[in-house]
Amino acid sequence: MKKDINSLLNPALKNIATYSVEGGQQAEVKLNQNESPFDVPMWLKEEIVGEFIKEPWNRYPDILPYRGMEAYAKFLGISSDSVMMSNGSNEMLYTIFLASLGPGRKVLIPAPSFSLYAKIALLLQSQIVGVPMLPGLDFDTEAIIRTAHDEAVDFIVISTPNNPTSKSLTFEEVRLIAESSDALVLVDEAYIEFSKQRSILELIDTLPNVIVLRTMSKALALAGIRIGFAIANPVLMGELAKPKIPFSSSRLAEITITKVLENYSLVTYAVSCILKERKRLSAALESIAGVTLFESDTNFLIIRVNNAESVFQSLRSAGILVRNVSGYHLMENCLRFNVGLVEENQRLIEKLSSL
Repeated sequence: MKKDINSLLNPALKNIATYSVEGGQQAEVKLNQNESPFDVPMWLKEEIVGEFIKEPWNRYPDILPYRGMEAYAKFLGISSDSVMMSNGSNEMLYTIFLASLGPGRKVLIPAPSFSLYAKIALLLQSQIVGVPMLPGLDFDTEAIIRTAHDEAVDFIVISTPNNPTSKSLTFEEVRLIAESSDALVLVDEAYIEFSKQRSILELIDTLPNVIVLRTMSKALALAGIRIGFAIANPVLMGELAKPKIPFSSSRLAEITITKVLENYSLVTYAVSCILKERKRLSAALESIAGVTLFESDTNFLIIRVNNAESVFQSLRSAGILVRNVSGYHLMENCLRFNVGLVEENQRLIEKLSSL
């Protein structure tokens, strides 16, 4: 082929990098992907697999995972036609953005936020309108509302609690943003189970422009099964479902979410343990010279050190994998790590103290 292959591809690819995880995904103490340190217990896995092996593997699952959607809707106490399930919340992000964005449309994204938001917006050739966080990494709510109005944006995406900053908007702030704008407002609540703030979920019928995104990868410890949900009023959900990839969720995922929700006390207990350890870990970090700790409303913590890359590599050499988030706006020399098991957190504290 004589023609330049790049000329045949989406021109937006020139500004997009392939997703990667610095340091990899294997370590003695793995704290770099905000996962739960508690796996689903073996007795429940066996129960799930025992039901899954009875399924016909030669047949497609339902077009949409209706049984999984009904189980989550029942758990939330809402109508099942307000819920859509996906193969992880990342797939749902693609679905929602495909339904909402395109060339010439404007999307407001606070900075820093989850990198996938900007990546999908760029792929869809939409214009990104950034609103910087405040110096302490808190949301600038007034600037979000003002910019959304002045720029006449079509779409607003808010991660609260936010990855990578670990900070949250209050319930009233989210409502104010949604009420003050004609844009669609996507509220990504991936870490809501760890937050002291109320979910905006109760207002999906009152606020017809709001979409709530949930993942089962964090508090529910199902990162390896890939389950996400979107929740919105039925009229909006009917439109969001149009670009959804059919058959993308397996029956295994449906069975898993149903069984885990039936045994939700496991999740409640795990979250309480993580929050207790977050408090202990925070106190220990605050006592280490050269470490500046940011207050967290999630299952992960952000610290600032003198040389993040050096500390990252030293921890990695000691078998402790964290995330260097220094490349984000306002987060120079910052490291991010989720709360692990007691012994994992202790190893991290001891190594940071020695550095």
